[in-house]
Amino acid sequence: MASRGLSKTEFGDGTAHESFLRYRRYRWFKIATFISLFLTVVYLIVDVSPRHNGGSWLGYTLGTIGALLIVWLSLLGIRKRAMTRGRWSLKAWTSAHVYLGLALIFIGTLHTGFQFGWNVHTLAWVLMVLVILSGIYGISVYALLPQGLSDSRSEMTGPQMIEAVNSLDKQIQQAAQPLSDEDSAVVLGSLGEDPFGGGVWRRLSGSYPKCGNMRALQAMRARQEESSGKEEQALEQVVGLLEKKAAALQRLRGYIRRRALLEVWLFVHIPMTFVLLAALTAHIISVFFYWG
Repeated sequence: MASRGLSKTEFGDGTAHESFLRYRRYRWFKIATFISLFLTVVYLIVDVSPRHNGGSWLGYTLGTIGALLIVWLSLLGIRKRAMTRGRWSLKAWTSAHVYLGLALIFIGTLHTGFQFGWNVHTLAWVLMVLVILSGIYGISVYALLPQGLSDSRSEMTGPQMIEAVNSLDKQIQQAAQPLSDEDSAVVLGSLGEDPFGGGVWRRLSGSYPKCGNMRALQAMRARQEESSGKEEQALEQVVGLLEKKAAALQRLRGYIRRRALLEVWLFVHIPMTFVLLAALTAHIISVFFYWG
């Protein structure tokens, strides 16, 4: 949901460094808030007999507004492919997407008349709420994580961080040559390890309890306390390199974790949006079938 940075000249109106959440002094937040309050007041003052429900004239009106809004909001993915200036720039569209999406909670809930059950109508409402909640998560990570993502890189690109780990592996391999066969096997067994091993959960959690480098580091620290002379010097060099590699791995894995947290919500938000559109279609068809 974050937009690509544009220069001030591309906007031509001094809004280049304004985030999509604060676009035009929170224009879309104000519009969405007004719509939500207005429809809530209408819901409260309009008398619908015997009680508010999705089948009343107000329910149909709110449902139509909500359905059109859902379809419009789902077009953001297409809109991202076309960068334009002015009133409907990507930043304006994204800002409207966020705040009108939040307003949809009020519109959709008022449409139901707070009547829920085990049916396709409630399913559509539940899916709508889940899509919105996943969108809120997306807003949160895009607002909070980018700075941490930049900091974790330490002015290095992803390939440069991987190359730093590979370079340390070569140094460790050379430094381990004077060690005993047993110690050398422990150290060399940690080389060439996939820094991302463990699957998606490891990337998201940032926890790698089976890290070969950490096991080798702990083992060599213990051996260092028992050694002396040339062996102690060799172990000291190896431990120093393993510590440098541990720091490099921590930096690389921290970067990957933040990237994963930024991207994983899309694997929920987008597919669930399509499921919502399917449920919405079934909801509308069933309403007109029943109406007819």
